[in-house]
Amino acid sequence: MKTAARRVLIEVAGWGLLIAGIAMIALPGPGLLGIFAGLAVLSQQYEWAERRLDPVKYRALKGAAESVETPLRIAVSLVGVLFLLACAAYWYADPAQPGWWPLPDWTWLPGGRATSFTLVGSALIAVALLVYSYRRFHGNPEAVAALEADIEEADREFRGA
Repeated sequence: MKTAARRVLIEVAGWGLLIAGIAMIALPGPGLLGIFAGLAVLSQQYEWAERRLDPVKYRALKGAAESVETPLRIAVSLVGVLFLLACAAYWYADPAQPGWWPLPDWTWLPGGRATSFTLVGSALIAVALLVYSYRRFHGNPEAVAALEADIEEADREFRGA
């Protein structure tokens, strides 16, 4: 019975994280991190998920390395964090729907104040990932070169599998 419950838990958690990660590609949040987490959980049950884990991991790390390549990219990332925090403050303030809003009432600030907390969480994750990326990759061409070699190797293994 324990194995059946464990399998169901892994399935629900893995697919939930994977779907949330895919949604976060378009919505606020760390999409690749969610996809990676979902694949990591599902890789305990499925070989296909295990094969796709390394390419996603390396693509996410490549994006992290590219995000701190120049001061402009770092600044844009920080502006994005500030934008998330401003949106969180706006959602938390929960202003009345303006008269010019042409859509139904339920479309004004969907999710209510709960959305503000997820936006703050996304901003905190973004800052943590930015700090991690800066410390690991900024001004460290050896780390970037090693990552690119790992990506090439993972791509070869993925195509060969």
